[in-house]
Amino acid sequence: MPTYISLINWTDKGVASYKDTLDRAEAAQAVAAKFGGSLDATYWTIGPYDVVGISTMPDDESATAFALALSSQGSVRTTTMRAFSANDFRGIIDRIG
Repeated sequence: MPTYISLINWTDKGVASYKDTLDRAEAAQAVAAKFGGSLDATYWTIGPYDVVGISTMPDDESATAFALALSSQGSVRTTTMRAFSANDFRGIIDRIG
């Protein structure tokens, strides 16, 4: 399944309820499963993003639905990128010839 990396920022609501962040991350795993995927790792970070999530989803549409479902709860905003493993990228290079 494709891998996605999400750069996540807390909204004002998310910061105000920072003590709930671990519970929200746990709940996000159930949301990922609803779309046929999984939330494989969550890291709380310092710098321009508050959290980084790594997930696997069946396709781009499922990844988008997952990101929208999380953001619609009002605690976070996401920037999600499709990620390619070395093996995936080898296949891309091989297609070029």
